[in-house]
Amino acid sequence: MKKSILALAIVSSFVLGACDSTKTDEAVAKQAAKDSKEQLNTQPELGSFGVELAARNEAIKPGDDFFMYASGTWYDNFEMPSDKTRYGAFSVLADRSEDRVKQIIDDISQAKDLSFEEQLIANFYNAYMDVETINAKGLQPIKPVLDQINEIDSVIDLTSMFGNSWLTGVSSPINAGLGFNRLDPNEYQLSVGTGGLGLPDRSYYLTDTERFTTILAAYKENITKVLTLAGVEDAANKADQIIALETKIAEAQWPREQRRNRDLTLNQVSRADLLKDYPGFDWDTYFASSGYKIPALNITQPDPVKDMIKLVNEQPLSVWKDYLTYHAVSNNSDMLSEEIYLSNFEFYGTVLNGQKEPRPRWKRAISQMSGTQSLGFAIGKVYVDKYFPESSKEKMATLVENLRKALGERIDSLDWMGAETKVNAKDKLMAFRPKIGYPDEWQGFEGISISDEDVLSNVQNLRKFFQAQSVERELLKTDRERWGMAPQQVNAYYNSSFNEIVFPAAILQAPFFDPNADDAVNYGAIGAVIGHEMGHGFDDQGSKSDANGIQRNWWTEEDRAAFDEKADKLAAQYSEYEPIPGNFVNGRNSLGENIGDVGGLAMAYHAYQLSLNGKEAPVINGLTGDQRFFLAWAQVWREKRTEQSMLNQLRAGTHAPGRYRAQAPRNHDAWYKAFNVQPGDALYLAPEDRVRIW
Repeated sequence: MKKSILALAIVSSFVLGACDSTKTDEAVAKQAAKDSKEQLNTQPELGSFGVELAARNEAIKPGDDFFMYASGTWYDNFEMPSDKTRYGAFSVLADRSEDRVKQIIDDISQAKDLSFEEQLIANFYNAYMDVETINAKGLQPIKPVLDQINEIDSVIDLTSMFGNSWLTGVSSPINAGLGFNRLDPNEYQLSVGTGGLGLPDRSYYLTDTERFTTILAAYKENITKVLTLAGVEDAANKADQIIALETKIAEAQWPREQRRNRDLTLNQVSRADLLKDYPGFDWDTYFASSGYKIPALNITQPDPVKDMIKLVNEQPLSVWKDYLTYHAVSNNSDMLSEEIYLSNFEFYGTVLNGQKEPRPRWKRAISQMSGTQSLGFAIGKVYVDKYFPESSKEKMATLVENLRKALGERIDSLDWMGAETKVNAKDKLMAFRPKIGYPDEWQGFEGISISDEDVLSNVQNLRKFFQAQSVERELLKTDRERWGMAPQQVNAYYNSSFNEIVFPAAILQAPFFDPNADDAVNYGAIGAVIGHEMGHGFDDQGSKSDANGIQRNWWTEEDRAAFDEKADKLAAQYSEYEPIPGNFVNGRNSLGENIGDVGGLAMAYHAYQLSLNGKEAPVINGLTGDQRFFLAWAQVWREKRTEQSMLNQLRAGTHAPGRYRAQAPRNHDAWYKAFNVQPGDALYLAPEDRVRIW
């Protein structure tokens, strides 16, 4: 699951309004009919018990490559769709979710007397799909932004443009967003950090190998094309200057593993002291467009922010203006003409990700509409009514509590943690708040204007709408009912500030969760996902916050040292994986996710054993319960990627690729027994080398 989702949420506006969540009689009747239909279906969606046995390659020893043993036949025969860069279990459900949302939109389009929110959905979709009108407009929709850039005549003007990036969509070397006060999660707080790169990670600029110099050359070509389309003269020379500027930004930024260290990124400063501590920047001008009161802030990267201030003052205005022009067009290309979009896609889709052709326009429309800062919750409300049975929510709640019990017992039995720290760990565990399926309080959209004529204006209106709500709530108590994902999103997350684990409706489907599947399968799949999200509360960074979401050290010095030793060992283990010659998994940057996987799998296995009540699990299709448990885990992480997509994951992602997540069982003794893994097998780890944290 993606923990980076939460990281994004922390620097975004958490601004949900509430509306009446009471269901009408008609909605209750629909739900009852849906539940009744669900109960009539007693067959697992996949295979005879919930796992696709035909996907296996039994010629491969589980101990040599558990990923290929579990999914090798599928992997060898699956052909990547031309509009995909990665395909796996998540992709199957994402496609299904998109198809369902498309049906929702089609139904709305054919209906009469639409509600306010239904009209918003219909208007946005129709505007996005009106290619003829969009093509006829060319650059016209973005022209007000380009004119504003052309009128920049001073550093103050430039600073104002950076401060207004939330509306215009341009890139900025200094970014700010409303998140939570890590020392008091009942308060919102503005966080300021760095950004501004057009490539996925700083290493793309700083790695001097043929692979990366080729990417930089293609990036220059892309910048040249986009600037030319924007009417900029001498575009090739200006592209060189933009890349030189972004290289300076990259040099100043911290590496990703440093940016995720919560001890380094907690640097609170009062608004009154900001100019004294970070001089040379017109903070008043920068914040003027936001509307925030900003009594205090958190600077996530102190020295890099100071370096960005130097760049703002020292780099020529002309270069900054070209930089802004390029990113204004590139970042908004999805809402502009097909000529502009396809020119941008050639680099960002094909060169950077290996995507052969764009996704169908209707899918791009749904992606644009489905975010939490868009119409995601308006769509999600209908999605839940049509596709999510309450019985799944109830069964999921039971699984969560079973995992909570299992982790509690595991904490009690830890031989490396002392009694004092165990008390604090158990307090945090008991305080976990699960959110399942959908929000109890839905986002409201009253007052927003969406037309069926101009998609970019619609996007800007949504940005203004959510920014205004964010400003309105800045000094209020934080809203703990807010969700960071819409129900139709296939994912899950942990929010350290609220100590909550969140599972949107769309992930609660096979192969992750199937009420008709064998218990071993559900525990190995969604059970381990639940454990993964719980594990984020106890990973190398999440463990720095307590039961109340306050960042503080609740460990004894000795216990923390013992934990860090185990975490270092796991980081070293994952850093040995080399998916592309010369490009390894970053075991330190992905450490939180890897702790979540290894720990979550242990919690889920423990919970599964508790569910057996001392009885032996039945053998099904020749497979023991333990074998079905670990197979379910491995098939959740089956995926195929383009090499370019794999490189992006290694350099910019916080997760190890799915192939290596599937190998997490090599740290669990039960897996060795279940599949007769022996010394000499490629994945074999001596007992003392297996990492056991939670």
